[in-house]
Amino acid sequence: MFDLRKMLVISSFGFASGLPYILIFSTLSAWLRDVGINLSIIGFFSWIVLTYSLKFLWAPAIDRFSIPILNKFGKRKSWIIFSQLIIIFSLLILSTINPTEKILAFVVIAFFVAFFGSIQDIAIDAFRIEYANLSDQGNLAAAYQFGYRLAILVATSAALIIADVYDWSFAYLLMSSLMLIGLAAAIFSKKEKTNNDLKVLNFSEAFINPLKDFSKRYGLTLASMILLVVATYRLTDIVMGPMANPFYIDMGYTLTQIGSVIKVVALIASICGVFIGGILIKNFGLYYSLLAGAFLVMFTNLFFSYVAVTQDVFLNIANLEIPLNLSIVVGLDSIAAGIVGTVNITFLTSLVSKKYTAVQYALLTSFMMLPGKFFGGFSGLIANYFQTISNLNFGWMFFYIFTSLLSILPLYLIYLNKDFLRNNEKYI
Repeated sequence: MFDLRKMLVISSFGFASGLPYILIFSTLSAWLRDVGINLSIIGFFSWIVLTYSLKFLWAPAIDRFSIPILNKFGKRKSWIIFSQLIIIFSLLILSTINPTEKILAFVVIAFFVAFFGSIQDIAIDAFRIEYANLSDQGNLAAAYQFGYRLAILVATSAALIIADVYDWSFAYLLMSSLMLIGLAAAIFSKKEKTNNDLKVLNFSEAFINPLKDFSKRYGLTLASMILLVVATYRLTDIVMGPMANPFYIDMGYTLTQIGSVIKVVALIASICGVFIGGILIKNFGLYYSLLAGAFLVMFTNLFFSYVAVTQDVFLNIANLEIPLNLSIVVGLDSIAAGIVGTVNITFLTSLVSKKYTAVQYALLTSFMMLPGKFFGGFSGLIANYFQTISNLNFGWMFFYIFTSLLSILPLYLIYLNKDFLRNNEKYI
């Protein structure tokens, strides 16, 4: 049965989950480049969000413990409220720091946002699952995604436009106040029910046994090859991610243009890509969909190298100068990213055992993100290097050619494992 109150609560939580992640991972890079921070430092900043990839390490503690005083709201909500309070105050402090003068303090506070953002995500996911019956989970998942996508729009488009009109401090001050939406939902929503079926797992149950099961089902050699596909499949788009906003700024696009055009185009196009990915899997199977996704990411990445060395064409619509070439390229790249996201989720889902569904999926997603996030930290160094041996524009062109070439490895690995991938399609 449709329950509007529950949908609003979960949408608010989705919004609260998406806001800090985008502010720290994506929007923060625009802030840093806008005030002249070196690309190398911006690249290393992306390591902060590794906390989201490693959250399975502290997930058992959130199952085991609750926050004193706040636990009157329930175990899950005690962690949600505690995390949100830390995030709000951290964003407030961040808004008062000039990164050009106090970069170390800036890093520390940003880390607090990321770390407690990852804790909040764990608690919200658990709360969502325990909040309603299985029959309602589809609606709640949709509500969560709606809130999360709204947060992406606000934390990118709105934040960049506000920063352009006023300044970055005011933008992040305003973003911190928007976290009150999630806090209000946590405090004033109906008290959560105690989960009497919850089993608190020890280290072996949480990590070792799921890994042993994976290796046993596929054999050590095949399991290793599968994990290599998982680890490299999204390498290109993850590694280039930290440099996206600095690239736009270096190319001379204003924060308003980036926020009102590019980010909106990216969001709409990525949603379209999600649906296209589903159609590809249904009609062509997992193997060909994986290949198609990797090829598309490679070629759309190359389009950015074209933008770097050509003069853009601007269209004046409603007194807004719209960069036509970049908008088209961003749209195509976002469609590819949406396709890859859907295909990748389907691929990972096909690999997990029903005995360890949640744990194995969490471990696989972490394994998928960690290599890209790690190497993404060096993306600024790579971009700087190419600029030192050429110039600004050709440096960015070489950077995007380099990141495109990273797709060759997953393409080769997918081809090597074509027999397994074709046979595994029956489980999808």
